[in-house]
Amino acid sequence: MTKTLLPADIDDLAAKVVAANIEAGRTVALAESCTGGLVAAAITEIAGSSAVLDRGFVTYSNEAKMESLGVGQDIIETFGAVSIACVWAMAAGALKNSNADVAVAISGVAGPGGGTQLKPVGTVVFARAYRNQDGEPEGELKHFYVDEGENGRASIRRQATLCALELLLP
Repeated sequence: MTKTLLPADIDDLAAKVVAANIEAGRTVALAESCTGGLVAAAITEIAGSSAVLDRGFVTYSNEAKMESLGVGQDIIETFGAVSIACVWAMAAGALKNSNADVAVAISGVAGPGGGTQLKPVGTVVFARAYRNQDGEPEGELKHFYVDEGENGRASIRRQATLCALELLLP
């Protein structure tokens, strides 16, 4: 039995992402915040992933989002880092600063602290953008639930990683 770095469900989905994108002839880029590079790590666990993954940006701080991906300070100040506007800008910046055909961006509140009434722990936003796309990228806000007995932070990051991998399927 082969041992992998990540849980089997993440590894299995990453293998599907790599195979499907190879078949589609497209490359991907990632702009990760709360997942801290887990999506890129999942993809690179798969043999052949170099044909798919162009690059990943781990932009955990607001400064990194602005400097590496071109997210406007006005977006951060007006909507916050955990907002559809921010992940739209992150995804667009990942495309601009890569050779990828599609980019997925993730930002969220993994906890246990940092949540607010408007954006409680478990709030994660995603965006997917395609090169030469007309209009705004796709965006989605999710609220991941955590059982009392679970490690909430790990659970939220795991669920966000799975969701981001799903967004990378053609």
